[in-house]
Amino acid sequence: MATAASNLHLYQTMNALSRWSVIKPLSSAELHFLPAFRTLPSSHVTLNSNTKTFRFLHLKVAAAASDENSDEETYEEYEVEIEQPYGLKFAKGRDGATYIDAIAPGLSADRTGKFTVGDKVIATSAVFGTEIWPAAEYGRTMYTIRQRIGPLYMKMQKRFGNLDYGSAELSEKEIIRAERNSGFISNRVREIQLQNYQRKMEQKKSREKDLVEGLQLYKAGKYEEAREKFESVLGSMPTPDEASVASYNVACCYSKLNQIQASLSALEDALKQGYEDFKKIRNDPDLANLRTSSEFETLMKRFDESFINESAVNAIKSLFGFFKN
Repeated sequence: MATAASNLHLYQTMNALSRWSVIKPLSSAELHFLPAFRTLPSSHVTLNSNTKTFRFLHLKVAAAASDENSDEETYEEYEVEIEQPYGLKFAKGRDGATYIDAIAPGLSADRTGKFTVGDKVIATSAVFGTEIWPAAEYGRTMYTIRQRIGPLYMKMQKRFGNLDYGSAELSEKEIIRAERNSGFISNRVREIQLQNYQRKMEQKKSREKDLVEGLQLYKAGKYEEAREKFESVLGSMPTPDEASVASYNVACCYSKLNQIQASLSALEDALKQGYEDFKKIRNDPDLANLRTSSEFETLMKRFDESFINESAVNAIKSLFGFFKN
């Protein structure tokens, strides 16, 4: 029996496909270029042997199910527990919630076999203990995940790998591919390109606003509130430069709050994203608490090649007596 969620997904998929099928029927091979189509139950689709095209069944049933649940969409939920390193990258949705943006191969999250890019975080473990906290807005959820001591419990909402975090629209690449294979190019691609451009501009303005507000809060000594703004930047599809600066600022916030492990994690993110002002890192008073950790130098040596090379040169000079008077 099809659930309301599967009927809703079917209805959304057929809506996404309808803009081609009403213009030119798609063949079996062409339809399978679309990831959404591959999730349809075989009982909902039949192949016309004469025209080599597909016909959708149960549209009215699916539409009715969608109408009945239009105010409250139903999604499959699952629970999972993972260990550090989690191997998850998160993104902020347009609804302010937290979504899975990438899954690192071979790490804890990937090994569970449950996570899919696009899944929504519903609840997580508290920072410590067994208490479960509902997922708040993005910045607070990231704080909980970064600070968690022990295994991390997560309650998730399955979103079928939807990269748009809530939209049923297909991506620009999927549309171009399908239209190219069908032999028809519509205005839909240009519409999608315009929508994507407008969305990128909105995200850019939002990131700039969060960064400015975060810096103002930081200067006012409101480090926790500032951190939430910088985390929000990281969740809004930043450029590599924006990501490295925002991660560095998150590290500074955690250092000021004397939360050393979280500060180390954020600084490592900044370095991975290309932050290279090693002199500033070693001298910035905002990272003074972090530098007291024995793990600080271990982290820096992984990324600061100039420091490693200088140490090697000094060791060689010392060996051959260059430093003798």
